[in-house]
Amino acid sequence: MFEELTGKLELIFKKLRGQGRLNEKNIKDGLREVRRALLEADVNYLITKNFIKEIEKRAIGEEVMRSLTPTHQLIKIVNEQLIQLMKDESPDIRIEPNKINSIMIVGLQGSGKTTACAKLAKFFKQNNSPLLVACDIYRPAAIKQLETLGNSLQVPVFSEHIKNVVKIAKNALKYADKNDNNLVIFDTAGRLHIDDRMMKELENLKDAIHPDWILFTADAMTGQDAVNVAKEFNSRLDFDGIILTKLDGDARGGAALSMNAVTEKPIKFVSIGEKLNDLERFYADRMASRILGMGDILTFIEKAENGLDREAAEKLEKKLRKSKFTFNDFLTQLKQMRNMGPLDNLLKMIPGMQSKALRNVQVDDKDVKHIEAIVLSMTEEERENPEILNGVRRKRIAYGSGTSIQQVNRLIKQFNQMQKMVRQFSKGKFKLGRGALPFS
Repeated sequence: MFEELTGKLELIFKKLRGQGRLNEKNIKDGLREVRRALLEADVNYLITKNFIKEIEKRAIGEEVMRSLTPTHQLIKIVNEQLIQLMKDESPDIRIEPNKINSIMIVGLQGSGKTTACAKLAKFFKQNNSPLLVACDIYRPAAIKQLETLGNSLQVPVFSEHIKNVVKIAKNALKYADKNDNNLVIFDTAGRLHIDDRMMKELENLKDAIHPDWILFTADAMTGQDAVNVAKEFNSRLDFDGIILTKLDGDARGGAALSMNAVTEKPIKFVSIGEKLNDLERFYADRMASRILGMGDILTFIEKAENGLDREAAEKLEKKLRKSKFTFNDFLTQLKQMRNMGPLDNLLKMIPGMQSKALRNVQVDDKDVKHIEAIVLSMTEEERENPEILNGVRRKRIAYGSGTSIQQVNRLIKQFNQMQKMVRQFSKGKFKLGRGALPFS
């Protein structure tokens, strides 16, 4: 997400840095390029106009002109204005343990409503007992899709083969009360376009169940169309927040920057992948940092805390202290990293690993699967004692993993480098060299 915008902004600021002291002319020239970059990223025209106007007002004053590092000061102002544009001052969505909390998901067909329902159930499941409710009685296979997702999460799904959506919803709330489900998530019907019948049904459902939260799902891939649809839904339902879906597939990201300002409703969550754990709370400051190519280390840490096995990490630490690191340890760490989400997305969160670096270093799941296949094709003895991997064994491993001998040799070479790193680490001489990881 935001790859194009991030790349353009980096080039603009690099050009300004090359001019030394800033003056009114080169600031205005730079902001004109920022304006063009935002419009090309599909940010709303009026939002862009006001955004640049506010930055210019601050940038041409003493705040930047008399600064010892004027370009850094200008970037700081842009960062602050991005946060202001996307900020959320409303309360977080919190699930009360001693009552039935209800969330109603609305949006057009194809915006990712059903998957968003399942992702929310996964997100809140750790300390709650969620129930998914199938209120989309029109789309073929909608109920089946929700049931499949619910089964994969071990979350119950309530459905009835009747045409009265309000009755289904009320019966679902009774079911939740009897079965101690304290979170009920309603998957509602959508259309390919906004029509009065759909909106009336949603209004009737809202009046009947009085949901604690109404969340609108917006497909980031549709850009400004998503913003316009959100505006229409908000005028009828007065929803509480937005789930921005398919953000991983949108290189421009303009919808994320326009949504809050146009609808005056905050983005609460962003969906950054297809897996059910690819849902994040939206933080304006973190998103601004990503857009400016400065990473998002806080989200990276949160993903690490949720995705990594503490017990396994403690065992690994003990082995590292004894200078012991095997292919089994490597495989365990690789699987834990994959639990945190797509590796490309993780790299983008690390400061300094943004656009330019990622153009040269591409890490996709196919690479990881090849590495896993190679390690899994080794015997237990070979994984624990990699020094026995001679030519015959390597040829067998390549055949068994469906890879080439060159790929096997490269992985073993890089693994040997990692082992040397481990020995240095255990002796307090740790230095990270280029090519030490199997993706570098």
